Parts: sequence; structure tokens; C-alpha cells
Amino acid sequence: MHYVSAEKISKSYGIKQLFEDITFHISEGDKIALIARNGTGKSTLLKILAGKDTVEEGTLWVHKDVTVALFEQDPQFEEELSVLDNIFHYKHPVSEALRKYEKILALPEQDQDPNELTDALSRIDELGAWVFEAKVKEILGKLNIHDLTQKVKLLSGGQRKRVALAQTLIDIGFEHKHVLLIMDEPTNHLDVEMVEWLEHYLNQENVTLLMVTHDRYFLEDVCEEIWEIDDNKIYTYRGDYANYLEKKAARIENSIANIDKAKNLYRKELEWMRKQPKARTTKSRSREDNFYDIEKRAKQKIVDVQVKLEVKMNRLGGKVAEMKKVYKSYGDKVILKGFDYTFKKGERVGIIGKNGAGKSTFLQLLQGEAMADSGKINIGDTVVFGNFSQQGLEIKEDMRLIEYVKNIAENFPLAGGGTLSASLFLTLFLFPPEQQYTYISKLSGGEKKRLQLLTILFKNPNFLILDEPTNDLDLPTLSVLENFLSEYQGCLLIVSHDRYFMDRLVDHLFVFEGNGEVTDYPGNYSEYRIAQRNKDKEPEKQPAQIVQQAPVAAPAQAAEKKKFSFKDKREFDLLAKDIASLEEEKAATTLKMAAPALPYDELLKMGKRITEITTLLENKELRWLELSEYIS
Repeated sequence: MHYVSAEKISKSYGIKQLFEDITFHISEGDKIALIARNGTGKSTLLKILAGKDTVEEGTLWVHKDVTVALFEQDPQFEEELSVLDNIFHYKHPVSEALRKYEKILALPEQDQDPNELTDALSRIDELGAWVFEAKVKEILGKLNIHDLTQKVKLLSGGQRKRVALAQTLIDIGFEHKHVLLIMDEPTNHLDVEMVEWLEHYLNQENVTLLMVTHDRYFLEDVCEEIWEIDDNKIYTYRGDYANYLEKKAARIENSIANIDKAKNLYRKELEWMRKQPKARTTKSRSREDNFYDIEKRAKQKIVDVQVKLEVKMNRLGGKVAEMKKVYKSYGDKVILKGFDYTFKKGERVGIIGKNGAGKSTFLQLLQGEAMADSGKINIGDTVVFGNFSQQGLEIKEDMRLIEYVKNIAENFPLAGGGTLSASLFLTLFLFPPEQQYTYISKLSGGEKKRLQLLTILFKNPNFLILDEPTNDLDLPTLSVLENFLSEYQGCLLIVSHDRYFMDRLVDHLFVFEGNGEVTDYPGNYSEYRIAQRNKDKEPEKQPAQIVQQAPVAAPAQAAEKKKFSFKDKREFDLLAKDIASLEEEKAATTLKMAAPALPYDELLKMGKRITEITTLLENKELRWLELSEYIS
């Protein structure tokens, strides 16, 4: 079934053309990732499909039976209402019943009216909504949403995003079929466990999906097709992210070859066009018209713009930074408990832990932006911090791009000698000259992040601190940032939920366990996750040591990989069949439960079986993932 068809649609803002004459189709079951540089119309296209914006030219058709659900980067709520009322805003009998039930449960036990609770339970029974209630509980629990009575206006940015995500996932559950789910950066502000759960959830649910994401592991696990907006056009690639990169490189190479051919032909035709008009005849009119087509092709520019930097880093002395017996608490919440560590030149550390575990406070302590309760923090005289924070740009008044950069410095020194002007430096960061006089307030969220990164590197830091740097950055910029950071000679401290980004760049991890405990793990994030999954099955393996004052020892040799036996291979194959069979049974049982005339005892029996199937699926999928790690 076709969900959406777009024929030759165009959109611009002022003189800036976002896309032109693009055509695409979305069918039921498609899972598509949309990739483009910031400011080229990704979010605008999503809003057009959701009916929140319009096209200037062309035709957009959405099937009348399709419901479009949009998860936006900047979610809108009824600020004075509670989390509960915002989540269950959808006007549907099941939504109303569950909202009433959850509202009663949110009260202290002594304040709960038994009659109201009985009525709520009866209504859920009547609607056969217990399966959906279990799904709601799963969504709220996995996204760490527990205080449903709190007003939305009091939530932090990360909490708002998680509530919006819960609202979207619950909303689409009320639409039993034909839902197009559109998601704009769904993994922002989620910790890694939440991202992994969301991957699993979207793969299990029968949804049609179009999303923008910078998380490449998430993209690879969820999507089967990639669309790219480039040079006002849209290109389609079937397959994973690696296939996209390969096919895109081939496309660009082919386009360059075609342009070179057109240039050769253009030179010949230009000579003919420059002849006197009397040398032409009416028969040459078609050749003249064809000349302008050739000219257009010959003057095409294939711009695969990338940020390419050669930073002249400030010299880093022998003493970098040391933290001795550092304690820090906020009331009863312990952030650090006797933390000891000495940073060395060229160190590359990733910081992970649940939201609220103290990662951002740790970065503030290191930079002197917060004071420790006790202990010493000594920073070397030559250390120049570069802090890419989640707060973004701090601008007292609106100004133009070029003015903002020139206020920092007129020129940027290069590693090989010489300098770059502020304007050329902006161009390297994908801000062409015609955009450099744009007001910063007119930039997209991703463009502001790119500008923030530019201003940090413009100061030539030798100790880079990156707090969630991948949020809102487009994939082309991210890829080149990773290439730059992989060659960076200074110290690198990264807080990120982007597993791909961490795997490429860090040598070891500070794992914030909670209650002030910080574990130093020798390896990247994927290695850490595998170790955590196998922890219970490998009791003989020594746990990672708590960070102490003594310098960290060299990373231990990687454990020898477990041999994948014939028995494991057979188990792996059987698990795949079992999972498929259980999923079919779950879908069939869920469909039967939707029957309006189903007897109550049958409904209870099926609900119990759904719970059993869900538990079996979770256990089998976990084992399947463990075995697949050995295969890969």
C-alpha cells in the first residue's frame, strides 16, 4: 500500500533553495533514514509530510487512511498540564481509560478511592486494554518517566524529549494500522540503554518509519533505505550506511566524469555559437537550444564539501591535569567519592553513565567551573581547554556570522604555517560567503552547533572537552569531525551517547556507576557493553578497578574470543526460528484479543500468554544477540 507520493515538489526560504523538483514514494513497511547537511531542509521536509508546512510547487499526496505521527526536535506541550495529561492527550476511549487508571495509581495509596479504581479497572476490562496498558508501562519505564503528576513546564530539556517520545510511541499504539511515524533525531538526550531499547522497539513494532538521525548504529539497526538531500535533489540508496557511503562516492565520481565530457563538448559548441549570426540557419535552431543544455551541465559544480582542518595546537607541557582525592556531593547525592586520576598527553577518555550520574559536574570540576567539597585539582600552566557544551552558543545580542567570528580573532593560525581569514575559516565549516552575513538567529539548530564547534577550534585548545557533541550535527560534518579528532594530538574527553562516535575515538572509559563510584574500563564502548552482557557468565573475569591515585596501567590484552562451536551455531539457527515463530504467535494473539465479542476468561488467558511470549522473546533475543557478537 502506498502511504505517500511526492511529485516534483520544491521548497525555499527567501533566496535559499532547500530542495527542487524532488520525487519520492513511501510504502507500507518502509524504514527510511534521511541524511543531509544542516540547513538543507531535512526538518522542513518532515514538517511538510506531517502537514505542518506546505510545498511551493509540485504535488504531495498522503493516503486518506494513513495517520502521520511527527516526533519533533523541539516538542510542543500544554505547559500547565501534567506529564500524564500531556502523554494521554489523544482522544480515544482506551487513552481516556488508561489516563484515569494511571492518575489514580499516581496518588498516595491512602488517597486512592476504591470505587474509582474499581470503575477504572472495569473500563479497561471492557475495552480489552490490558495488553496496551502493559505496553504503556514498558514505554514509561524504559524512558525513565515515573513522576506523572509533575507539570511539563518544570521539566529539563532531556526530560521533555523523553516525555515527547513516550507521547508519540503511545499515540501510534491507538492507531492499529496505517501509521507513518516521522522522527527527527529521536536519540538525542537518551542514554545508551534507552537507545538500544528504542532500536528493539521499532524493529518489533510493525511501523512505517521516516527519520533523521546522526546515530549510525541506530540507523544501521533500524533502517533499510537511506535518502540523501544534496544539491537541492534527493538520492535513494537501498542498504546500510556503509553501502550508502560507497554508492555516494561512485555517484559523485560518475557525475564528475559526465561534467568533464560536457565541458569538452561545451568548448566546441561555444566556438560555433560565437560565429556571426549569418553563419547560422534556421535549421541550426535546435542545435542552439541544445547548446544551453550543454552549458548548464558543463557549469555544474559537484560540491562534496567537508570540514578539513590543520589546527595549530597550543603547546601542551608535561603536566596536564591531576585530581587527588576529590569529593563532591549535592545534598544526599554523591557525585565523586575520593576520585584520583592523572591525565597524560594525548589521552582519549570517554565518559558514560546514566543521566544524572554526575558526568557534567565532573567536567565543570575539571575546568574550575564548580568547586570540589574536598581534595585537589591541579591543572598544568600550558593547558587551554576547549569546551563544547550542551548549552550551545552564548550571544548577548543577535549578530551576523562573520561579525561573531571576527570578534574572536581576525585570522586562524595553521599547523603548517600561515593563517586563514575568518571568512575562509567559515567557508571550511560549510558556511559559504553568501551565508556569512546571515544573522545567527536565522540558523538551524545544527548550523548553530557547527558554529559553536568552529568558535572552540578557532581558539586552538590543547584539551578538548566534548559534552554530547553529536547532538544536532549532520552526518557529513560528524564524519569529518571524527577524522579530525582521530588525528588530534591534544587530550580528549568525550561525554556522548553516540556509540559509533565513542568507538572510533576513545581508548578507555570512565563509567559513572552512581553513588560517587567511577570505574576505569580499558576499552571502547562496544567492548564495554559486551563485557557487561557476559559479566554473569564469566565470573572468573576480574572486574575493572575503581580509579585510584596511581597512574592507570596500560590496557590489558583483549580477552581471547570464545570459539563459535557447532552447538552454538545450531542454537543460533534455532533461536532465529523460535523468535520468528513467537513473533507470529504474538501478532495473531493480539489480533484475536481485539475481537469485540471475546469472552472475558478467554481475554485473560490470551493476556497471560502475551506476557509469557514477551518474556520468552526478550530472553531468546538477548541470547541471539550474545551469539551474534561472537559471529561478528
